[in-house]
Amino acid sequence: MRLAQILFSQGFGTRRECESLVAIGAVGIDGRTLDDPAAAFDPHGLVLNVRGEAWPVHAKALVLLHKPADYECSQKPKHHPSVMNLLPPPLRRRGVQPIGRLDADTTGLLLLTDDGALIHRLTSPKKHVPKVYEIETTDPVSARQIEDLLRGVVLHDDPLPVRAAACERTGEHALRMTLLEGKYHQVKRMVAAAGNSVARLHRSRFGALELPPDLAPGAWRWLDGAHVVLGSTAQPQPH
Repeated sequence: MRLAQILFSQGFGTRRECESLVAIGAVGIDGRTLDDPAAAFDPHGLVLNVRGEAWPVHAKALVLLHKPADYECSQKPKHHPSVMNLLPPPLRRRGVQPIGRLDADTTGLLLLTDDGALIHRLTSPKKHVPKVYEIETTDPVSARQIEDLLRGVVLHDDPLPVRAAACERTGEHALRMTLLEGKYHQVKRMVAAAGNSVARLHRSRFGALELPPDLAPGAWRWLDGAHVVLGSTAQPQPH
């Protein structure tokens, strides 16, 4: 694939802008500057250096973001900045979007991709991909509340009980809950239905993937593919 086409596929601008990047010496590979936008490369496993930053080439982007509070998972946020502002322009240009959403005040593991099939695969209720939440409650957590959440609680807009796949008390005002669904404000509504309320909410796990302890709020990392989320023990790669 032509170098300019690779840059274009990665979100570095229009084809003409990508050709200009090469022309001004802003693109390199393995420590050498490239000057021919028509030069051919195998994009598989290729790592470019663009404006001094390493950029691994991915046919489909999949990244993990440690979402901080007061950011909205929306392209058109209403009250807070968009999580897209935390990503570099090339990822925003190529149209990555969150795989599911976290409320503005919810922190933790958020995945973003430009792979529509993967979004469907990871958000479809039929796939039962587990999400784990660390919850701080306003009132003490009781054994009865845990029992209710495991047995199922009824939400006001759904006549069928909704239950946690797993739930345990982790402190006087804290619990850990695993869900296989992704209903609107589901964690908060379930805790409320059980007789308590959520003071803070943090997602620590999505599928087989845990939020890396060394990834600061607002920081992001590349993921190698869907297998990382769906069962591989591979770890996210620093960008």
